[in-house]
Amino acid sequence: MSSAPTHPPVTHEQRATARRAVVASSIGNALEWFDIIVYSSLAVVISALFFESDSIGQVTGTLLTFGTFALSYLIRPLGALVLGSYADRHGRRPALTITIALMMLGTLIMLLAPTAAVIGPAAALLILLARLIQGFSAGGEFGTATAFLIENAPDKRAFYGSWQVATQGLAILLASGFGFALHTLLSHDALYSWGWRIPYLFGLLIGPVGLYIRLRMDETPDFRALQDERARAASSPSEGTGTTTTPPHPSLGRGPLAQTIVHSAGRWLTAAGVVGLASMSVYTILFMPTYSIQNLDLPSWAAYLGGVVAGAVTLVGSPFAGHLADRVGPGRVMLVASAVGIVVVYPLFLWLVAAPTVATLTVVQAVLGVIMALYFGPMPALLTDMFPTQIRTTGMSVAYNLGVTVFGGFAPLVLAWLVSSTGSLTSPSIYYAAVAALSLVCLLIARKRFAVR
Repeated sequence: MSSAPTHPPVTHEQRATARRAVVASSIGNALEWFDIIVYSSLAVVISALFFESDSIGQVTGTLLTFGTFALSYLIRPLGALVLGSYADRHGRRPALTITIALMMLGTLIMLLAPTAAVIGPAAALLILLARLIQGFSAGGEFGTATAFLIENAPDKRAFYGSWQVATQGLAILLASGFGFALHTLLSHDALYSWGWRIPYLFGLLIGPVGLYIRLRMDETPDFRALQDERARAASSPSEGTGTTTTPPHPSLGRGPLAQTIVHSAGRWLTAAGVVGLASMSVYTILFMPTYSIQNLDLPSWAAYLGGVVAGAVTLVGSPFAGHLADRVGPGRVMLVASAVGIVVVYPLFLWLVAAPTVATLTVVQAVLGVIMALYFGPMPALLTDMFPTQIRTTGMSVAYNLGVTVFGGFAPLVLAWLVSSTGSLTSPSIYYAAVAALSLVCLLIARKRFAVR
């Protein structure tokens, strides 16, 4: 067995910088996912207030609500291209300040948006505008924050990268906790009149904290080294080649966007397939409140309780998965998780449909949370290793958002449509298993072709 690579001793300053990077990345990432999860978790309420009318029933209103959710994902690849390229040209830190500022703007619109009862169909357009702004911001958040986080890590890159996922677990926990509290402590009228806005107020309050922290962070060592190399190449073009930071195709003299799209298509397409199961796991959990309320006749708070459990499992389990990935390789941990997901998801849904109780739903969501933690936790480190520094943010942003858009953004809409069109309450598990199988194949390709662990 080959020995692990050796690293120079880690200084106290390096470790402190890595911890600050975790906080700076995590707050923005948590805010992004908190808003996404709140929207999905409160889909029934948002549908009734903004999309349903005398001519539009509950099912159609729900589909329109998730359709707006899906449309916001169509703009994410654009955000990935613009913000990812900006981060690779000008730095991770300035790009991160832009993403969190845009996310706060979308949250503010959601908080203040008047309902359809007040301004009619324009209310739905405001929701769409908020989701598009947040979608554009989210397009650049993951790739930039992941690069910022891992490039600041002196060692244990998978462990540090896993905090990107752990904070998504925290967001699921908080958003589900809000959903549980709102549905149990407030009356129906209070929830639908003002209670649903409380999570957005909370999100808006934590946003400035993340912005402040990001503004005070330094640029990453990897990007500073890349800037130095660019400066040397600009002053002495003949000496600007032959190092690890040289662009893959220097003869073109093009920026990170062209290098990524034209010359690294195999990398980002494979990486997008890898993202599939991670995204599908998140959005299957987020779909459960609507699924259980509309199809299993469970109380409205039931799925939120399961979401709290799933969020807690992801929050705790992701760093564990990252630590394990540092020992055996991210790809190996993710392969096992994807195989388990393929095998267990149908029996889980079959059991839930046969015994639709709060306890059963909670266990199902907890198991999905474990799979999510084991698969998603090591993924940031694996994606980072697939792209060189000069196109890392652009490549990860494009790959992640393509995968999230195709397999995640449309997941609630597809799952709701599958249940409605087939009449089968286990149909969501078939879609989940199919995405898991595709991700498993892409993982095998990534390990063989791009030599990731």
